Amino acid sequence: MTADLPVRLTAYDGSAAGPRNAHYGLHLRNGRGLAYLMTAPGDLGFARAYVSGDLTLTGAHPGDPYAVMSLLMSNLEFRRPGVVEAARIVRALGVSHLKPPPPPPQEQLPRWRRAVEGLRASMSRDAGAIQHHYDVSNRFYELVLGPSMAYTCAVFADDSKSLEEAQTEKFDLICRKLDLRPGQRLLDVGCGWGGLVRHAATEYGVRALGVTLSLEQAHWAKEALDRDGLSDLAEVRHLDYRTVMDSDFDAVSSIGMMEHVGVRNYPTYFSFLRDKLVPGGRLLNHCITRSHNRPTRTGAFIDRYVFPDGELAGSGTVVGAAQDAGLEVQHTENLRPHYARTLAAWSRNLATNWEECVAEVGVGTSRVWGVYMAGSRIAFERDEIELHQVLATRNDDRGASGFPLRPNWRV
Repeated sequence: MTADLPVRLTAYDGSAAGPRNAHYGLHLRNGRGLAYLMTAPGDLGFARAYVSGDLTLTGAHPGDPYAVMSLLMSNLEFRRPGVVEAARIVRALGVSHLKPPPPPPQEQLPRWRRAVEGLRASMSRDAGAIQHHYDVSNRFYELVLGPSMAYTCAVFADDSKSLEEAQTEKFDLICRKLDLRPGQRLLDVGCGWGGLVRHAATEYGVRALGVTLSLEQAHWAKEALDRDGLSDLAEVRHLDYRTVMDSDFDAVSSIGMMEHVGVRNYPTYFSFLRDKLVPGGRLLNHCITRSHNRPTRTGAFIDRYVFPDGELAGSGTVVGAAQDAGLEVQHTENLRPHYARTLAAWSRNLATNWEECVAEVGVGTSRVWGVYMAGSRIAFERDEIELHQVLATRNDDRGASGFPLRPNWRV
């Protein structure tokens, strides 16, 4: 930590560090919080102490701790202490703090334990991971995401646009890139609450099928389709995309789903989606990517509290896998700054609706979301992660793609 970090650190034993007039503060409330920090150095120990309420922040709203987290992530280095340093810490704090307390109930098993209990990316394991994150509470998501119920990066045409306007623009940009026309058929895998399915049916007259592994999402989407009078054009099924029997779609979209697929499964993922398209059909894949193509694991906090089994790769890896599956990649676009703005808007919603969110899912889960969204916003701002849309075509046997000489959508 730098000496001039404007954060006051205090602990239950009366010890303190940092400027007395600091706007932001961290307070360690008890020995359990210390044990969390001691037994799981890094973001996992910090998360356990914070989610359990043993470590508290002052000067920042728990629904939007972006400002203080930005300071901490710029000035703190989470690492395991060396042998000599560890011995000194143990002498100062006592051996009792080396016994790991039970983790908060929001935490999932570590990756290796999940691997022992079920094969990675098996259908049942995937369903469990999706339920952990998405079947929290539809009302909670309404409060955080807003009326669009779009849990993916929005597209802001300019600084004046609201979150809802930007989510509508995202849906429409996807439809324009897919060149949707009345009477065509669209398959949306990992459709969430059906926002794109509804937009494509309403604005483009497309017959759309969405599939999701979340039963809560499927129920919400069906009610929305019935309410909007779209049941004759659009459908959302509670289904694993790998079990979709329908075929001959003019377009396939995958918006924010590939993060759950696993890099080793990219070949079968893209091959399956390619086979669902008619010759000349288009595929739009929209997913979070890394800023490089080196193999990198997700951090412990994200893996255990947010996206169990989630995995990211660079855009080059995504494009290569699509090409290897027989798709022709026509266009890629990086929307990184847009996701930082989207997360800022979601954080404001969480902070504004904090009391109702806590009443709906509990204070621990609400804290998880506050830290997760603020940390993700910082990662997008610093180009640690990105968001790429990759547009590809399934060409016919003679190599014809049906793609125009120049892109035919409005930017």
